[in-house]
Amino acid sequence: MNVVTRFAPSPTGFLHIGGARTALFNWLFARHHGGTYLLRIEDTDRARSTAEAIEAIHDGLSWLGLEGDAPAVSQSAQAPRHAEVAMQLVEAGAAYRCYLSDRA
Repeated sequence: MNVVTRFAPSPTGFLHIGGARTALFNWLFARHHGGTYLLRIEDTDRARSTAEAIEAIHDGLSWLGLEGDAPAVSQSAQAPRHAEVAMQLVEAGAAYRCYLSDRA
């Protein structure tokens, strides 16, 4: 079994000690098990995500020596794939559309 860990900070602010600790634990776990450590930027909150925070996260992780084993992935860039898979699940009868509003 191949171990893959990931750190997925939300770029709505700067990297803080709690995030750095989580990244370190994930990095250590991957290294201990001969696995892979990945960085995924959880930028789905488009209104509050900033380029400055993304850059600061990369800079902080680099300074700590906790860079990912592959290029970082932006969660928002994966939205088309997520929609495609969701539609496949609906078509297969394995999921259904929810028509409730956010206020329900």
